[in-house]
Amino acid sequence: MNDLKAAIEELASRGPLKRDCRARELFLEFRDALTHGEIRAAEKDNDSWRVNTWVKQGILLGFRLGQLSETGSEAGLSFVDKDTFPLRRWQTRDGVRLVPGGSSVRVGAYVAESVVCMPPMFINVGAYVDHGVMVDSHALVGSCAQIGKRVHLSAGAQVGGVLEPINARPVIIEDEVLVGGNCGVYEGTLVRARAVLGAGTILTRGTPVYDVVRGQVYRATAADPLEIPERAVVVPGARAVTQGKAAEWNLSLYTPVIIKYRDEQTDRSVELEELLR
Repeated sequence: MNDLKAAIEELASRGPLKRDCRARELFLEFRDALTHGEIRAAEKDNDSWRVNTWVKQGILLGFRLGQLSETGSEAGLSFVDKDTFPLRRWQTRDGVRLVPGGSSVRVGAYVAESVVCMPPMFINVGAYVDHGVMVDSHALVGSCAQIGKRVHLSAGAQVGGVLEPINARPVIIEDEVLVGGNCGVYEGTLVRARAVLGAGTILTRGTPVYDVVRGQVYRATAADPLEIPERAVVVPGARAVTQGKAAEWNLSLYTPVIIKYRDEQTDRSVELEELLR
């Protein structure tokens, strides 16, 4: 992939490219590799994650090269989008269950065999969705988000995307994480393996997370994202505001709280998911 990487980086540094046929050919080669999971926007290196900025450059190149195109049916829904990122068409040999009802996946997103997609849901370009994932109704997997094996994204879960700046970390959710209903995970947050996010939990760069088990507070820094520890069970909480009018009015602010670490009882509560596959 080194030759493709060098070509994408060179094209990304150029000016207008709309009518450059060679650039479009190279982009389509890049897009196919992205769709098949041969390259990805971020990948694990030992215990840390590395952002592949050239992959984001390639995705942005696709938007520069693309022309607006009409798709859909004259008798039904119609759409207008860049022709470089059409919707994926699926076959039984892909091994992906895409249940009818308004879901869509863009070409340029990797969706592994055995993934289940419940309607309606959306997976954006650059996302990587690994084996055995359940993407439930009204769930979003944003651009370049990395979803590990056997993750459950419950109904209404939102996993934010990022394309610019190109060196920004995408949201990363490692293997066997349960993301509860109406959760939101944004701004490069890293959720380590087997964590559980209770329904309604919101995680951002500016969100401190209070660990009442270990007596620690987790925050993002200038160099690192917010990171949720492995096996942590996180639920929505609140902390009192102790100054000014807010204290006088007994106000509190939302904050996520780690109330326990995953155990056998927690595991039993999520086992029923396997029956849906």
